[in-house]
Amino acid sequence: MAPSAEQSAATTTGRGRVRLRRAALMAVPACVTAGILVTLTAQNVLATQFAISGMAFEVTADRLDGSGFEQFGTLDNMIENSPNAGDTGGQLFLIQTVVKQASLTKLCQSVNLGGINLLITAGDKGTPVTADNLTTDSDLMSGDAEFKNLEVGRDASTFDKGGVAGPPGMFGQQGDTVAVDHFRQQNYATTAGTFRLPNMHLSFSGNGC
Repeated sequence: MAPSAEQSAATTTGRGRVRLRRAALMAVPACVTAGILVTLTAQNVLATQFAISGMAFEVTADRLDGSGFEQFGTLDNMIENSPNAGDTGGQLFLIQTVVKQASLTKLCQSVNLGGINLLITAGDKGTPVTADNLTTDSDLMSGDAEFKNLEVGRDASTFDKGGVAGPPGMFGQQGDTVAVDHFRQQNYATTAGTFRLPNMHLSFSGNGC
C-alpha cells in the first residue's frame, strides 16, 4: 500500500465510537504480501473500474463528513507500457475508500503536470461540495478523524455500510459515519455517482493544494 501511517487512539466516547488523532485512516497489515496480490489478480477479484494514469493527485478539505463508510485494499492497473509505471509493473496496491454520502468543505484538488499544477477549488463560499457513492483509491490519507460504530478487521466481502463489497478474505473496516478535520489524500482514482461542486474554479498554478 505504500507509505504506512501511525495511528494513535485518543478516546472512546459511547458504544462503537472511536477517535484517531492526526493519523492515517487505515494501514494495510503486513500480512498482505506480494504473493497474496498475485493470487487475487489471477482470480480477478481485485480490479479497478478503469486504467489509471499512474499520476497521483492531491485532495484536501477543511472537513469531510460522510455516512456509509468503508475501506479495503484494491489493486489498480495502468495501461500496458505506461510511462508512469516505473518499477511497479503497472500495478499499484491502494486503499479504496467508499463513502455513500459525502460532504467536503473548502475542497482543493491538484495534480503536478511537470512544473505547473492543475488546480481545482470548490465549496469555499458557504456551500460544501457533496458526492453520492464516492470512492477514492489512495496511498496516503490523513487528518483528525472520528468514526461511529466502527468495525475493524471485518472481511471486506461482507461489508454493508457503503453499498460496496470488497474481495473475499480482504482486511477492511467500515462504520456508520466518518468525520475528518484537516483532510488530506493522495489519490490515483476517484469515482462518484454524483459530484456537486459549488463555486468551482479551475486554473493553473505554481503551487498545489
